[in-house]
Amino acid sequence: MEMLKFSPPPKAADNAEFIARRLKEAVEGEGARESVTVEWNGRPLHVGVIDMPLRDVYYNPATHRIRAQRDHDPMLARTLKSDPWLDESQDYLNRLLIGRPTSPEDPDPEFMDLMKSLGEVDQQEPGLITHEGILVNGNTRAAALRKLKKTSIRVGVLPPSFTWEDINAVELALQLRPDERRDYSYINRLLAMEEQELLGRAAEDISREFHIQLKTFRQERWILGVIREMIDRSRTEDGSQLSLTDFEGHQENLKELHRNYKTEGSSSKEIAEQVKENRIAAIVLDFAKTRTRLINGKFQQDYLKEVIPNAFENDAPQASVAIPIAGLSVSLNPPPLPVTQARELTDKILQAQALSSARHAPEEARETAQQTLSSMRKAMRRALDEAYRDDRLKKVQQTTAERLDDASAAINQSVSDLAQAFANSSLDEKSFDSALLRLKGSLLKLARQANRGISERGDGMAWLIKASEDQA
Repeated sequence: MEMLKFSPPPKAADNAEFIARRLKEAVEGEGARESVTVEWNGRPLHVGVIDMPLRDVYYNPATHRIRAQRDHDPMLARTLKSDPWLDESQDYLNRLLIGRPTSPEDPDPEFMDLMKSLGEVDQQEPGLITHEGILVNGNTRAAALRKLKKTSIRVGVLPPSFTWEDINAVELALQLRPDERRDYSYINRLLAMEEQELLGRAAEDISREFHIQLKTFRQERWILGVIREMIDRSRTEDGSQLSLTDFEGHQENLKELHRNYKTEGSSSKEIAEQVKENRIAAIVLDFAKTRTRLINGKFQQDYLKEVIPNAFENDAPQASVAIPIAGLSVSLNPPPLPVTQARELTDKILQAQALSSARHAPEEARETAQQTLSSMRKAMRRALDEAYRDDRLKKVQQTTAERLDDASAAINQSVSDLAQAFANSSLDEKSFDSALLRLKGSLLKLARQANRGISERGDGMAWLIKASEDQA
C-alpha cells in the first residue's frame, strides 16, 4: 500500500495567508490565546486555534477514517485519486464521511448522533488543519457542521513545514487516543497498521500504539492479507471485483478464521487450507460465526459434497504437475484435489458476489450472479444445518427413540410447511423430491441396522421392515 500524497489545493496560498493573519491576531489580541496539544514524534506539540470558514477547508483525501471506503464507487475513486480537490471529489469524500463503513450509501447512526450533539452544544474540541486548509482531524465534524448549515469550524493549525508523512502520523496519534469517541472502522484500522509497518516501524511499537498485543497485531496483518487475496480472486473478466468495504462487517468471523487456521495448520497444512476456503465461502455468503465455526476438516466431504455435488464430481487423482515459481529454479507440488476443489468453489462465490453488485455490469449478468449466490446460500445453509444437527447429537446424549421423536417432529413441521407452500405456490418440487430420496435412504439404513439386532418385532418394527423390503 502506497503512502498517499497530494499536490496543494487551489486555495492553498489564500488559505495560508488567511490562517497566518488569524494566528497573528490571536497572538496580539487581548486575553488568553487558545491552543491545542497534539503528539508528534513522541513529543507534545502546542498549536494555536482559530476559527476557519467552512467554505475554505478541504476534506483530507488521505484520512484513515474512510481509507477502505475510497473504492466504493470506482469511477469517483479514480477522480479522487487524480484530483482530490475537485468539487466532485470533495463531495464524494463528504458522502463517505456521512455513510456507514459497511454500506456507504446509508447514513451512519454514529454520524447522526454527532450531528445531533453539535446541533445542541457548540463544538467542544477543535479540529486540526494544515496551513493550506486541509483537515487533518475533524473531517467528520466538518461534514456534520456543514449539514447543520454552520459557517465556521474551530481548528488548530499545524506548522507549515509539516509533510504528508507528518500529517498522517498526527492524525493517527489523535485517533488512537483512548478518549476518542468515534473509532476507525475495522478495515481502516487494519490499513493504518499496514501503513505503519510499511513505514519501517517495529511490530512491537505499532502494537503499543494501537493498544493491542503483539499476537493480535500479527493476526490483523494475516487477516488483511487474506482479504486482499480474496479481492484479487474475485476479479471477473469484465473487471468487477469486491472491495475492502465488503469485508467490514466480518471482523469476528475473520478473527475466528485465523484462530481455526492456526489450530488446523498445526496438524495438517492441507486440511487448514481446505477449511479456510470453506469458511471464506460461508463468510462471503454472510453466515454468522456461530455457523461458520461448524466448518471443520470433515465438513467438505461429509456435508458440502452432498449439497453441491457438481463442485466435487471430479474425484480422479490429479496429475502430479509441479508449479514453477517465477524467477526461481524451483517448483511447488500442486495442492491436493480437495483443496483445489474448495478454492474453485470459493472463487465462484467470490466472483458472483463481485458481479452481483457491480454497477457497470449488464443487468442479465448481475441477475445470473444473484441466482448463483442464492443457490449457493441454500446449499451452504443445508450443509451447515446437517453439520449442526450432527454436532448437537454428539453433544446431547439421546436414546435412539428420542432421536426418532425429533425426526418425527421435524416431519410434522414439514407437513405444515408443505401445506403453506401449496397455498402460495412456492414449493420447490425438485428440492422436495431430492429431500424425499435422502429420507428414503436414511430409513433404509435404519431398517437394515434394526433388522440385525432386534429379534422380537413390534408393530413399528414390522412396518419399518416391510417398508424397506418394498423399496428393495
